[in-house]
Amino acid sequence: MQVMEDSSMGSTEESGTPVRKETVYDKVNLLVSSNAVVIFTISECSMCHVVKQLLFGLGVGPTIMELDRDAGGRDIHRLLFQQQPVPAVFVGGKFLGGIEAVVACHINGTLIPLLKEAGALWL
Repeated sequence: MQVMEDSSMGSTEESGTPVRKETVYDKVNLLVSSNAVVIFTISECSMCHVVKQLLFGLGVGPTIMELDRDAGGRDIHRLLFQQQPVPAVFVGGKFLGGIEAVVACHINGTLIPLLKEAGALWL
């Protein structure tokens, strides 16, 4: 599943300038395609913390974007929420899912090979 692109007008930035969702889509797409693992989180979310700790425990150094602390986080959250509430985990440029998908992959043994394939793990 990929992030859905929507070329309609989005919300406005704090400056009052309209933000096009395709710009938000492009930002997310660039971030996801240029990093092995990306997690979109909210700082006080317990499930986001669980996903981060699981990946840290496996030796992965994911790129983490805390949407409540990023200037464009509100628009990114709106874009991602069309498919998945946080945490939203991308591995190898592809959407893996939320906490349930990550834990399920870990339990069934497919997470580590997926992380190795993406270049997030070497051993």
